[in-house]
Amino acid sequence: MKIQLRFFASVRESLNLSEQTVDVPVSVQTVGQLRAWLVARGEVWAEVLGAQRALRMAYQQQMCEPDTALTDGAEVAFFPPVTGG
Repeated sequence: MKIQLRFFASVRESLNLSEQTVDVPVSVQTVGQLRAWLVARGEVWAEVLGAQRALRMAYQQQMCEPDTALTDGAEVAFFPPVTGG
């Protein structure tokens, strides 16, 4: 299954990457599993997307939860929580 990844703000800066298309294994069925699969890529991925980091995720440009199911060709975005005043 192909997934379009998008990274924003400090996530993009830390990964030095704004978007990427990945072909995920069939065992990756949810947004949370996708995040875990990306973390397994290595040190910088684990540091930026690991469970210790507060991150927001969007699926098809809508905020989502880790149990959101993936579909082929979907877009998933990762970005830090936004604060404002």
